[in-house]
Amino acid sequence: MNAAPYTRIVDEIRSRIESGELKPGDRVPSTRQITQDWGVAMATATKVLTTLRREGLVRAVPGVGTVVRTTEVPAPPVRATRRRMAEAELSREAVVRRAIEIADTEGLPALSMRRVATDLGAATMSLYRYVPGKDELVLLMANTCFGDLLLPAEAPAGWRARLEVAARTQWRIYRKHPWLAQVISMTRPQPLENLLLHAEWAVRALRDLDLPKTTVLYFHLAVFGYVRGAAANLEPEAEAQRETGLSADEWVETQEGEFNRIVASGAIPAFAELATLDDFDLDLDVLFELGLRWTLDGLAASLERGDYPR
Repeated sequence: MNAAPYTRIVDEIRSRIESGELKPGDRVPSTRQITQDWGVAMATATKVLTTLRREGLVRAVPGVGTVVRTTEVPAPPVRATRRRMAEAELSREAVVRRAIEIADTEGLPALSMRRVATDLGAATMSLYRYVPGKDELVLLMANTCFGDLLLPAEAPAGWRARLEVAARTQWRIYRKHPWLAQVISMTRPQPLENLLLHAEWAVRALRDLDLPKTTVLYFHLAVFGYVRGAAANLEPEAEAQRETGLSADEWVETQEGEFNRIVASGAIPAFAELATLDDFDLDLDVLFELGLRWTLDGLAASLERGDYPR
């Protein structure tokens, strides 16, 4: 019985890795390149890379592609004297900063007290002198992230311009730390000082409008909630790229057959007209700016009509 097409391609790429033709860190053929070189469907190409990842031969690197995994030699045990030196240099700042680096590059699920301690060359229990546990560590990370990018000392004129500054600053923070949006709660707000400084900025922006206190709070939450909601897309996309090695465009290509089937069924005629767009490329930054403008337009219209909660 002939082997499935994807297994033959897996065997060939595996052979190139084992022979040293593809060295650790080298990019392996992308899904698009596999479809072109071997004449297979995008779904088959995706299965090839998934199989190689499961075998531990390759890994996805965001912004680079799928590369040959580096063979990691287990680190020798940390000698007691070296560990004591490392622990002597520990601080809450060092623990939090290293935790942020792990979450930024590998996602929040990769974070643990043990992982942070290992990276810092310290015993896991030594971290608890500075942080009570992982939950508290994540909150410290969030507070640090919001404190790293400060709002300007002088606010621009007008409530709208001030809210725009706050919203764009928060968006940049979420962009830098994709995991952060899932940590912040709207319904159970955490007492994070640096995050509350953003709330202070928004409240001051609206103070001169002489609005009821309830309205001020809802206006602030409408903008803050919009930014956080838009940012909630960042970590799932980063995680999907880490898991599959596919960009968003490459993933859509793997679903093209099923999309075409639904369109051909006639169930979504209005949306089917949009499916013919060839030059549409979803840009989250463009979407953010459009949504922010429309959100603030709505607030401005509500102010003009006076139809807000009192």
